[in-house]
Amino acid sequence: MNDDIKPCDVGIVLGSQVMEDGTPSDRLIGRLDRAVSLYRKKMIPKIIVSGGKGESGYEESSVMKEFLKNKGIPEADIIEDRGGVNTMATARNTADIMKTRNFHSAMVITQYFHIARTITALRAYGIGQIGHAHAQYYELRDAYSLLRESVALPVYLVKINIKDAPLPPKTTDKSANP
Repeated sequence: MNDDIKPCDVGIVLGSQVMEDGTPSDRLIGRLDRAVSLYRKKMIPKIIVSGGKGESGYEESSVMKEFLKNKGIPEADIIEDRGGVNTMATARNTADIMKTRNFHSAMVITQYFHIARTITALRAYGIGQIGHAHAQYYELRDAYSLLRESVALPVYLVKINIKDAPLPPKTTDKSANP
């Protein structure tokens, strides 16, 4: 996977599984570690952590925020999106956050197989300047995830390219830092 790493106004870390004890899964740690690396290299000055309440009962975004703070990222540089319950919702919420904060470019930080669909969703919400960096974590489950993405990406393309295809409704998330 060739990353497209360039300075961007904000990084977007998409949520993933939080364990029953409230700690991020190894897959999520891979994403967060990549965000920390890009932040420290001054490629992204702000980080959006996006994720809703998972099966464990924990808010993914809150767990991610705490992880980043524990890695030395200032709280003021972390923007929490609790409404990012799926990729399309994350894209919608990110577009709103970027507009509010006058951000023009974003760096997608997720697993390599998830990047194309995430970029497609962000473009559907008007974000055009997008870089991407994949988490450097791999597992056997990636084979299933690749199969899932081979179905999910075409579905997204159809939804986005059909004029009247319904995109998920906008929700107000008061938990996002202003």
